Formats: sequence, structure tokens, C-alpha cells
Amino acid sequence: MDQADSRSPRPGPPPGPEDPTGRAAPQRRPGGDHALRRRGVLADLREGGLALREVCDADVYLLRAANFHGVLTETVCPVCRKENLTEVSWVFGDDLGTASGSARGQDEIEQLALTHDEFTVHVVEVCRSCSWNHLIKSYEVGLAPGEGKRVRRAVRELRRRG
Repeated sequence: MDQADSRSPRPGPPPGPEDPTGRAAPQRRPGGDHALRRRGVLADLREGGLALREVCDADVYLLRAANFHGVLTETVCPVCRKENLTEVSWVFGDDLGTASGSARGQDEIEQLALTHDEFTVHVVEVCRSCSWNHLIKSYEVGLAPGEGKRVRRAVRELRRRG
């Protein structure tokens, strides 16, 4: 038996994001996949059923969010083919307060999921060259209804004592 086999696993919680109370991050719950709709929009564009200005209409906030919060993908823009698409995640939920309706990075979403009731994340792909944009997926994360406030209160109490 070699030395690597005789080692015991490292003590402590499994790796991954955790909240201050020591619990693992909540898992994603599947939402909608919008690939079929995307293919339809692109087909309509190719066939002349949609004008370029109708599909390349990203507003300034989406383009700014792509620069600051976006994740560059390996997918080339299906409209202009000039650059790779950027994915931007937007969060929406009653328990999020002023954070609802904002673009967030994946780390921020994981932290929000540890301390807030269930909320929806919409992932939008955007081309920063031609302004193509399309909702590509949605999913839900967060705590069970009513748990977010209790967890945030417990965290405040831990910080006050610590």
C-alpha cells in the first residue's frame, strides 16, 4: 500500500462556498432553457422575418454589465461573428431588496444564495460588438422561504459577538 492510499481525508467541511454558520451553499434548481427560442430567433433573422435592429438591441446597461460582471464564453456571436459572446447573470427576488434586478458575478450569486430566500437568476448572452442579446437560461437558488431573514439575523449576531 503506497502512502497516498493510507492518508485519511482532510478534516472539516467539504470544499466549496459556505456561509458563516458553516452550511454548504444551496444547490441550483433548474429553470428554463431558452435554446429552442434562440434558434427560432436566429432562423427568423436569416429568413428575413426579423430585422437586425430587432435582435441587436442590447441597451447600455446590459453592455456595461457585460464589461464588469460578464463571463467571456467560447461561443462566437451568431450574428456578426466578430467576437465571442459574454454571459451576464441578473438576479431577481423579493428578499434581495435593492440587489434585485442587478447584474452579479457567480461568486456574488453564491453568497446571496447563502443568506437570502429563493431568487431567480437569468443568464443573458450579449455581443459587445453588434449588441445581439438573448436570454439563454434561468435557474433558482437561495434558501427556503423565510429562512433568509433568520440566517442574516444569526450572522449579525455572530459578528456582534466575535
